[in-house]
Parts: sequence; C-alpha cells; structure tokens
Amino acid sequence: MWLFGAWMSPSYLAEMSACHQRAAECMVEGAIRNGGIYIKLGQGLCSFNHLLPPEYIRTLQILEDKALNRRYKEVDALFREDFNKTPEQLFKTFDHEPIAAASLAQVHKAELFDGTPVAVKVQYIDLRDRFDGDIRTLEILLDIVKFMHPSFGFRWVLKDLKGTLAQELDFENEAKNSERCAEELKHFSFVTVPKVFWELTSKRVLTAEFCNGCKINNVEEIKRQGLSLKDTADKLIRTFAEQIFYTGFIHADPHPGNVLVRRGPDNKAELVLLDHGLYEYLSQCDRVALCKLWRSIVLRDEAAMEKYSNALGVKEYFLFCEMLLQRPINMRQLGLSNILSREETAYMREMASHRFDSIMQVLKSMPRPMLLVFRNINTVRSINITLGAPVDRYFVMAKSAVRGWGRIQAERTGMLPRFWVFRWVRTTWESLKFELALRWEMASMSVTRSFLSLLSYVGLISLDAEMYEYLR
Repeated sequence: MWLFGAWMSPSYLAEMSACHQRAAECMVEGAIRNGGIYIKLGQGLCSFNHLLPPEYIRTLQILEDKALNRRYKEVDALFREDFNKTPEQLFKTFDHEPIAAASLAQVHKAELFDGTPVAVKVQYIDLRDRFDGDIRTLEILLDIVKFMHPSFGFRWVLKDLKGTLAQELDFENEAKNSERCAEELKHFSFVTVPKVFWELTSKRVLTAEFCNGCKINNVEEIKRQGLSLKDTADKLIRTFAEQIFYTGFIHADPHPGNVLVRRGPDNKAELVLLDHGLYEYLSQCDRVALCKLWRSIVLRDEAAMEKYSNALGVKEYFLFCEMLLQRPINMRQLGLSNILSREETAYMREMASHRFDSIMQVLKSMPRPMLLVFRNINTVRSINITLGAPVDRYFVMAKSAVRGWGRIQAERTGMLPRFWVFRWVRTTWESLKFELALRWEMASMSVTRSFLSLLSYVGLISLDAEMYEYLR
C-alpha cells in the first residue's frame, strides 16, 4: 500500500512528467536532425493520444508541419536539376522562406505569371540518396530492440511498408493520387483537392493551387471563423469513411497538417485535403468484409463479428475489433462513447502491454493494406477527440459502411449505371434496415433492463453484482 501511495504521490508524478518531456524532446530533436522517415514516424505517434502520455503528444505535434528548413541554395539546385531553370525564372514571385516544412519536403508560396497563387512542394535534395540508408538503419535498430525484447518484432512491418513509403518520393505519383482522390470524392461538395499544375511538376517538385485554411485540430480558429465543430468532424469522418468502405483508395496520412478547414460557399465548413503521397488500396473483397464487420460491431452481433474478422484472415476476432475501434467493446451495451473513460483508457493500455503477442499476431494475420487503414482510422479518431468528439464516429462510419456495401452489391449484380435510381433505392434500403435494426436492438435492451429492474424491485429476483453493473 505504501509503495502504491509513493507511485501516485505528486512528487513522483512530477518526476515522471519531466522524464516523459525529456524523452519527447529528444525524439523531436532526433527526428528533425535526421528528417525523412524519422519525422513520418513521429507524426504517426501523434495519433496515439489515448495511449501515450500527453507530454509526447504535445511535443511531437511540432512534426506535423514544422520540421526541416533547408537553405535557399539547395532549393535552387534542385530546380536547376529538374527544370534547368531557377524558381525566379518559372514563377512571377517565389518566396524562399517556406510556409511549412515536414518529413519529405518544404512548401513555398509562389505566384504564376498570370497572378494565380500556388503552393510549391520541394523535396529535400538528398532524400532519395538517404532513403535506403534510413530504412536499413531502422531495420538494424528494430533488430536490436527485438534482441532485447523478443516479442517486439516490428521489422516485418517496415519491410511490408518499404515499397509504399518509397512511392512518396515520387511527386508525379502524388499528383496522380490527388487527381484520383478529387474525382472519387467529387460528389462531396465540401471537399476540395488543390488543382495540380503539371507543367511545373516533376518527380521532386509539385506545384498546386494555393488553398487557405487552418489545421483541422485548431479548435479556436475554427470557432473564430464561425464554423461548427460538429459539422467539421462529421464531414471529416464521412470523407475518409467513403474511401475506406467504398472507393478503396485510401489517404494513409490524414494527420491535422494535411487537412485544412475553411468557410465554403455555403458558409459551412469545407475541407481541403493535402499531401496525397501515401495511399493504400483495399480490395473490394476486403472492403465488403470490413463494411459488414463495422456494422456487426455497432449492432453487437458477435457471430457476425467473428465471421467477418475471419474473412479478413483474423482468428482473434474480439481483440481485432477492439484494435479496429481503439476502445473496449461492451457486448451488453450498444452505445460507444467517443471519449474513453479513465477505466477504458487503463484497459486499452493494459491490453497493449499484456496482450502484445496476440496483437502482433492479429497485425500479421490481416491483409497488409489494413496496416495503413488502421493508421487512417486512428488518426481520424484522434482528430475527432481533439474537436471535442461532437459526432458519434462509430455510428457515422457504420452508416457509411452500410451505404458502401449497398453500392458495391449493386455494382456486383451487374446493375446498369444508367439506372442510378435502383442503386439509390438499394443503398437507401440498406441504410434504413441498419438504422431500424440498431434502434430495435437499443429498444429491446432498454425494455429488458427495465423489466429486470422491476422484477428486482418487487423482490421476485435478486441480482448479482455482474447483472447489477449491466443494468446500470
């Protein structure tokens, strides 16, 4: 008891906080010095705000849009290599002071000769030369960690993602990704993807339309613009749920620096999606299984949870579902709070610590594209919490999953695209069935609770502690 009290004393907590702060600052310093993939790893850690101490989250956030800042000469040298011209020869104006700098590149504001403002993304000149060496260094570090902690074997993750990360070095590929994203999300009037200027784009330079906006986690600025946090969160969740459950072409790096918010023509929130270098494609078969799995989790259909987890290659279905949602799942309660309680946070941290081997097995079992899908889902979860969790993310994503599955089924059955009304009827019907099923289950559970409480009140039955907790 004395030992527990010492652990929880103010002096101990202060020392631990200072220790976390020092470690986080060392991580930022190391990432900034080395750049590239090290910064990307730091950005990824920012989304684990439910597992990591707050000192890490606050400190690592600097890596989202402010990192390396290269000298003017390097920028000029790269332009000469790729275009045989300097920035001053290609643009009416070019600001050498970057407005943002991150893992692979820094962004400069410029102006075309017709007066159009543009954002020019310039890759760090030595990045391609260092990439293989950085990957090898990380492999050695992971081998050392595995030697010291045999269960901590993440080398296979780096191996699987090496090709995908290498694609980020090709800005022409990023430009193609952005155009495909814009095409597939064009029915969302609240989503903007900056237009690419191909004549001023190369493998290492990307020139696109300049879009104003604040980072999506800048709550005060969103409020200052008179925009609704709930509307912003809802649009964010729907946008990426559309990619995950329907198009399958998924933005794998939607951290707050890559999603801007501004006032749209309708005076409501408009999202600007940036940085389309890292994408993952999820096959139609896997999307169908994921659609049905998400629906079954929200409805607490355990048999379906097991079935569709197995369809994704995972045997430990319940652990997989909790990893997917990044929260505990209570099978006796349909509601899923977006903000974890202290007990739920402790549960997740304990699961990450004590079931590490099982978690690793789940990660190895599922389709490889799901690794970056997990990153997308977790990042969106983190942003929703930063905005105050004004939207039921689980329910919104479940409705998107049902709609996505309905549209996939309509296409599978060979329905002619011209008969869009039939597709609309089918997806609307599936969505209606889901909402009715959810409301029916919630009503049934409510009636059951009330009936058992009444029987207990009149003395016809006695409730044990577990049943009492369920009724609460």
